Amino acid sequence: MALAAVHLSLRIPGAVSLRAPLRALQLCSRCYPGHASWSYEAMKQQYRPEIPEYFNFARDVLDRWAEVEKEGKKSKNPALWWVDGAGEEVRWSFEELGVLSRKVANVLSDACGLQQGDRVIVVLPRVPEWWLVNVACMRTGTVLIPGTQQLTAKDILHRLQKSKAKCIITDDSVAPAVDSVGAECQSLKCRLLVSEGHREGWLNFRDLLKQAPSDHQCVTSRCGDPMAIFFTSGTTGSPKMVEHSHCSYGIGLTVSGRYWLDLTSSDILWNTSDTGWAKAAWSSVFSAWIQGACVFVHKMPHFDPRIVFEVLVCGNFKGMRIKPGSMGKPSPGYDVKIIDEKGNVLPPGKEGDIAIRVKPTRPPFLFTCYAADPEKTEATIRGDFYVTGDRGIMDEDGYFWFVGRADDVINSAGYRIGPFEVESALVEHPAVVESAVVSSPDPIRGEVVKAFVVLTSDYASHDPEKMMKELQDHVKKVTAPYKYPRKMEFVQQLPKTVSGKIRRNELRRKEWRKD
Repeated sequence: MALAAVHLSLRIPGAVSLRAPLRALQLCSRCYPGHASWSYEAMKQQYRPEIPEYFNFARDVLDRWAEVEKEGKKSKNPALWWVDGAGEEVRWSFEELGVLSRKVANVLSDACGLQQGDRVIVVLPRVPEWWLVNVACMRTGTVLIPGTQQLTAKDILHRLQKSKAKCIITDDSVAPAVDSVGAECQSLKCRLLVSEGHREGWLNFRDLLKQAPSDHQCVTSRCGDPMAIFFTSGTTGSPKMVEHSHCSYGIGLTVSGRYWLDLTSSDILWNTSDTGWAKAAWSSVFSAWIQGACVFVHKMPHFDPRIVFEVLVCGNFKGMRIKPGSMGKPSPGYDVKIIDEKGNVLPPGKEGDIAIRVKPTRPPFLFTCYAADPEKTEATIRGDFYVTGDRGIMDEDGYFWFVGRADDVINSAGYRIGPFEVESALVEHPAVVESAVVSSPDPIRGEVVKAFVVLTSDYASHDPEKMMKELQDHVKKVTAPYKYPRKMEFVQQLPKTVSGKIRRNELRRKEWRKD
């Protein structure tokens, strides 16, 4: 079987229509990209998903695909295809995924004593059990909180205390860190170990799975009930809890699966994201399985481009006209605008805040709230809009262009400069591995652009002054001359969050600190 790369091509979906309550996932045939009259604008206007009162992705999507399999109306692709690169392989049909996830649901309910609404932190690598736990949490109504294995004991303590999670599921690599802070987490009642061996104070996942019954009654979950929480790093303070409902991912990612990834039940999708990130949920669970596609997983402990090139086939890019450098156009179901500081919509060509209209009706697929932080949630609303925190411009054709994070934009002598543009220009030079651009105080201009640059080993020994001049000239040629970094500092590495985001705020504070 060939692997389908992430692609943007649009064609008539080959997935069969599923029975209600999946009407929310169905689009009329006039919207199908293969139709002669199809266009982006037509799709946007005709995309009107029905939002049911009750919805559970495990029952209403995955179990329906299992029924379609039994009826012989689906391709022979498995639901999950996992390999470890050393000869081990797992292929589960939707029916097998259903049986195993029901067993895990019984483990969560019976052995762990979890009830609907309880929170579960899951820190696992790319192993099949991660997918089983995801589906089992849906079946039991427990709220999944994914985490990356890069988390330190301090990170885990923060997540346990903030979320009040009753259970944590992880393996031998993270269990010691959990044990070192577990005593400080009064809500933590169950520790579940996904490993071959045993550990004091932990239940063994695989032992319990063998003993668990395979019959389980899926909970009744309302569309707006919380389904998952992601800890997201901001520019200030500790990571915040972003809550998503059964509807926002289970139905909302129809757009991603059908129109962006262009998946059908005959396709195989490989998403290389770490299981700790939201992207793993988007493309390794919901977008693919909404369409009945196969999720391919390579264990790959660390990203290795050689493995990717050995496994992957080519990509397929066609459909809507692509403007290099732009963000594209808004997804159907969202009214995205550029607004000013008062919430007024700005005309094309004017820079402002990228925002999503939430009044009079909040899009059901937008995240629910910042859990346990109503002030933070309220602070994101400006007039009729949810403010994303990004600055951008919309052109005459309706394409959006990213400028930078709102608090990162530099105002130098009246010129507004987005750090992303300067960083993108710098990284095009062969000497630059990565860079971070922030504002720096200047007595004449108020503030100027400063770049922190990590050089490649081939250029690290070059004269700093000559290297700075070469990079400044390069930026002037690649982008508007006024955006070039008037200050530059060569560093060995850049400060980053656990999710790999550059901490510009830390560098900015360093620049503006008065000694």
